[in-house]
Amino acid sequence: MPTFFQGTMPACYDETRYPVIFATELDAQRDIADIQLTRIQEFLDGQRDYEDAITTDEFILPVDVWPDGHISNEGGSVFGRID
Repeated sequence: MPTFFQGTMPACYDETRYPVIFATELDAQRDIADIQLTRIQEFLDGQRDYEDAITTDEFILPVDVWPDGHISNEGGSVFGRID
């Protein structure tokens, strides 16, 4: 997802606090769709406003995965474990 100061950043991290890497683009698309469905349900339940429910900044980019779990994108940005 894009950020103002840091540019494009990973949107989700796993239980080891490393960026989530999906096996396929379809898997990543399904994860984003599942998150959207949750947001829409929260809107329907009155827990979220409409604009927040239908808006997403998440998108899919190919990355290189390093042996130590870090990732890098084609722009040269490198991401690893968050502390």
